[in-house]
This record gives sequence, structure tokens and C-alpha cells, in this order.
Amino acid sequence: MTDDRGEGRLRDAAERHRAWGRWGDDDEVGTVNHITTDAIVGAAGLVQRGAVFSLALPFDDKGPQKGHLRRFNPMLFMLRDGDDAFARELMGVPRGIGAADDVVIMATQGGTQWDALGHMFYDDRMWNGYDARLVSSLGAEKNDVASYKDRIVGRAVLLDLPRFLGVDWCEPGRATDGAELDACAAAQGVEIRRGDILLIRFGQIAQCRAAGSWGDYAGGDAPGLAFDTLGWIAEREIAGLATDTWGAEVRPNEIAYANQPWHRVALPSMGLLVGEIFDLEALAADCAADGRYEAFFVACPLPITGAVGSPVNPIAIK
Repeated sequence: MTDDRGEGRLRDAAERHRAWGRWGDDDEVGTVNHITTDAIVGAAGLVQRGAVFSLALPFDDKGPQKGHLRRFNPMLFMLRDGDDAFARELMGVPRGIGAADDVVIMATQGGTQWDALGHMFYDDRMWNGYDARLVSSLGAEKNDVASYKDRIVGRAVLLDLPRFLGVDWCEPGRATDGAELDACAAAQGVEIRRGDILLIRFGQIAQCRAAGSWGDYAGGDAPGLAFDTLGWIAEREIAGLATDTWGAEVRPNEIAYANQPWHRVALPSMGLLVGEIFDLEALAADCAADGRYEAFFVACPLPITGAVGSPVNPIAIK
């Protein structure tokens, strides 16, 4: 019988790249363990100009989400505002003397975000062999995003694929393999090292801005990582990666058996740190201008107890 949906290929990759127990039976951060204190000190030395780049999209109702996987754009509501202060005495404070408070409602993975290792399951297990049922309606008892709260600091390497290929952006459905990532790094004159966080620009946010619409950015066809980059990632022992696409891997997916098959190996088996919807445009332009494709990088998530993802404002400093 032929495996035309790719179940065998997915299962083989999940077993081959399984790293459960590598950092102990209680580990909840996976490949982020590749970031050492020496690596952080070395990365801080990359700061030469004090140029600071935020890699986050604005967290507002103009974001890319359209309800796919029940995700929606952030919504801001005021609890009290300037009109209240102007119009009335409020909670014992004289009229005209007041303050403003607000609340945000959002999907933790609705904008620029990190996946936690409790985000994906395969064979009823998540990273390090923990039972998927440890993520319940009350949140994740293991592998929540708060485990990363003080861990995502180090050296970032930008791989700017469109500039390397001489195009404005990579077209939806185009898969990038490890050989192309290596070639891009070589052309940029940057070395990928153990413990790095790769920032991979496919140019999809630039494409959406040129079109004046997000279109089907959230969950639609996209350029991305080929399924077999899993081996390339494991060999290089990177700490994590983030892309400017909705889902990091190529869409349509290469394996039909499961949605986002690359993720089903990267998170539950490998324990890989994965970020998505990073805005890499300004950083990429600066790297092209000064020829330096590395930066000091700080992108710790909100320590939301039990959450399987977190919004983040990633900062690259050169």
C-alpha cells in the first residue's frame, strides 16, 4: 500500500529527531538550552551602533488574522478614560483629575509570537514525552510559554532569502531547503553557530504591504521551510528560529496527513523554539546597507502561566 498522504514520512522524522531526555526528564525549554551564558556575553559584543529594531507588528485590529483556527486580531477596550475624568467625579477623585486604564483581548498567537512547546502534539505526546492531557482547559501544566521567560537572549542571524535570490519576495508555495539556507548565509558572509536564533525572511509581509491587504496570509498559501529542513536544524543545534510568515513551513504543506507537519516534529520531538509573524523588513534593509547579518537579540515572552503561546516584541540591536 502506498503512503500517498505522508504518514510514514512524518512518523519517521518524528522518531529520528526525537530528543526527549537530552536535557533531563524535567526539561520544558528544549533547544533553548543551546544558548549558553558565554554565548549571551559574546552576542552582547555585537552591539556597535546602538541601532535598535523592533520586529513586532502593531498589536491592533488591523492585524492579519481572519478567524482561521479561531484566532482573531487584538482588541483594546478602555476601563476608564479622559471623558470620564472630564465629566464626573470617579471613585472619590475630583472631576478633572483622573487617569486612563485599559484591557486587551487577544489570541496569544494572533500577532508576532512565540510558540510554547505545549502548542503541538503527536501521538498524544508533547515535548519531552509529556502527556498531551497535561494541557487542559485550565492551561498547560507542562511546557507553557512562561518557561521561556528569561531564556530567549543571544545572537540572531538574519537570512534574507529574497535579497539572496534577487526577488522582492518568495512566492507562496515555494519551499526552501537546507542547502538554500546555507547558500544564503554564505552569500551574506555570516556563519550559523550552535545556540543561534535564525530570523528567516521570506518577504511575505512585504508582499502583503505591496498589495495593500493581508489577503490569505493567515493560514493560506505561503513560502516557507521544506519539511526536510528538520534535519538541517538538528545538525546545527540552533536555539530557535522565527519567520515573517504565519506558519514558518511551506504552505500548501508537503505532507497531507497532518496540518503543519513540520511543526509536529519541530516542537514535540525536537523541542525547537519557533516564532512567527515577525516583521523583518527594517532589520533586513539595515543588514543589506551595512553588510552585517547578525545582531544581539532579546525576545522573552510574557510569562503567562499555562499559555501555549505569547505575543512578543522582539528586539534586535546592532
